[in-house]
Amino acid sequence: MRIVGLTGGFGSGKSFVASLFKSLGAKVVDADKLGHRAMKRGSVVYRKIVAAFGKNILKSDLSINRKALAGIVFANKKDLARLNDIIHPGIIREITGRIRTAAKNEVLIVDAPLICETNITGLMNVLIVVKASKKNQMERSSRKFCMKTGDVRKRIAMQMPLNKKIRMADYIVDNNGTRKDTKKQVRKIWQELKKGA
Repeated sequence: MRIVGLTGGFGSGKSFVASLFKSLGAKVVDADKLGHRAMKRGSVVYRKIVAAFGKNILKSDLSINRKALAGIVFANKKDLARLNDIIHPGIIREITGRIRTAAKNEVLIVDAPLICETNITGLMNVLIVVKASKKNQMERSSRKFCMKTGDVRKRIAMQMPLNKKIRMADYIVDNNGTRKDTKKQVRKIWQELKKGA
């Protein structure tokens, strides 16, 4: 069994790379989706977030307005750390559970932006980092999330520098070229991962 951490900088194209691995037969655990599910109205995480950040972060239906919450936490490192302290334990528990139940011949990809920052690299056999130029990160994030350039910069600044993540990587996917180039790199890594599974 191969437990593969897949990470990268904000807007580097990590989700696209995860979808390519999935199409080749990998099982993918999306940490962002787990986080969003944990924040559902009425959950323990929801109540802790509202207690920590106030009712101004709620929409009219009382669900958490993730955009409003992001506006607060990506402006202040302490607030981001506080949010991560609330959300991460549950996500890590869920990831650990998925790893425990994975089949022996499986390649399990854990798609998570903060693998290096949260020290869950110890759960992984392999670390893949998706890299993109700052220009591409900015353009993709602005387009995909309809975000202002300043907000994208704040998000990138709050993460571990990409070159530091690259130094920790077993494989690097350079996502600066065409989609075809990226697919070719992913296929090559996939063949190597399957050999070791």
